[in-house]
Amino acid sequence: MKLTDYKALTFDVYGTLIDWETGMVNGLKPLTDRMGGLSRDDILEAHAFHESTTQRYTPAKTYSEILAVVYKRLAEEWNVPVGWEECLTYGASVEDWPAFDDSAEALAYLKDHYKLVVLSNVDNASFAHSNAKLGVKFDAAFTAGDIGSYKPAPRNFDYMLENLARMGIGKEHILHTAESMFHDHAPANAFGLANCWIYRRHQQDGFGATMNPGEMPEYDIMFHSMADLVEAHKAEIAGA
Repeated sequence: MKLTDYKALTFDVYGTLIDWETGMVNGLKPLTDRMGGLSRDDILEAHAFHESTTQRYTPAKTYSEILAVVYKRLAEEWNVPVGWEECLTYGASVEDWPAFDDSAEALAYLKDHYKLVVLSNVDNASFAHSNAKLGVKFDAAFTAGDIGSYKPAPRNFDYMLENLARMGIGKEHILHTAESMFHDHAPANAFGLANCWIYRRHQQDGFGATMNPGEMPEYDIMFHSMADLVEAHKAEIAGA
């Protein structure tokens, strides 16, 4: 495959463009500082379980509401007393989650070559803070808050594909670009979407803040960063 074969890049945001794992670990400090013996991956893997479970059982909740419940569940699991106001503070913490250092520059370059589209498990208010850090105007942003369900639910991909078809972008022209095997690459395989794995965790074990997908999905191309994707695109153009 060639990167230049595609007209649109559809992005997962959190884990791919926004460093949600750092954001989560920092946001959970009021809770984890009262604990002992938890590694970073212990924290992230517990978060992944409670986040995906809460999303599956209560898909109508906004992402900020989901995160508040996750904080509550983690406190119960770790036997730490917390008040609901503390849970709500964590629910609002997405606005503090940092972008990866290469995200804004990469998106600015890619904007000149593709339609840029978001398919994210977030609410619109939280995404607005992240979008400001990314510094690009996406051509469309399809959020869980719009759709009423969370990836990896197929309806999120159905919604995106139906709306992109109205914009004249067929499935064959889309490269789904994401870090999460669980949320993104498994359903991308099911929908027959070409997919690009941004393997941010290539120097770490496990799946961090995403659930283990079980059988590993397939991917068409892999980069360790958005900067690497940009360099590959530049090399294709130079060699054309």
